[in-house]
Amino acid sequence: MASSRNENFIFMLISVLIILATTSVASALFSPKHVVIVNKLVTRATLIVHCMNKGEDKGVISLGPGDSFDFRFRVNLRKTTVYTCSFAWPGNTATFDIFRADRDDNPRSKVGICSECIWSIYEPAPCRDRRDGGQPNCFPWAS
Repeated sequence: MASSRNENFIFMLISVLIILATTSVASALFSPKHVVIVNKLVTRATLIVHCMNKGEDKGVISLGPGDSFDFRFRVNLRKTTVYTCSFAWPGNTATFDIFRADRDDNPRSKVGICSECIWSIYEPAPCRDRRDGGQPNCFPWAS
């Protein structure tokens, strides 16, 4: 009898997962993220960018004025994904969490969810551009 219950439970679980996998809700929950970093330094200096998370190093990238660098990933199931980038330009270094699931993949955060997170990097602050063309959301450097 216990074996029959286990089989029924597994069948129901697989059925629910299949239904979820084919719905837009599931695709929204597990949609890929696209981070774009744009060098908008007012001094028109070259920006050196190095982004990584716990399991992946994106390498060191050199961006000329107006150039961009992008990468894609999926948020982990626990919604703890964080990508931290270090930035360097003549006379300055700074770090910033370019993607944090609690900020960028949370409908309750003040800046909302981004599937395409476009960041303009200025000397005073990194700013996440808004899809509606409104004022960007700027944040303080972490260091």
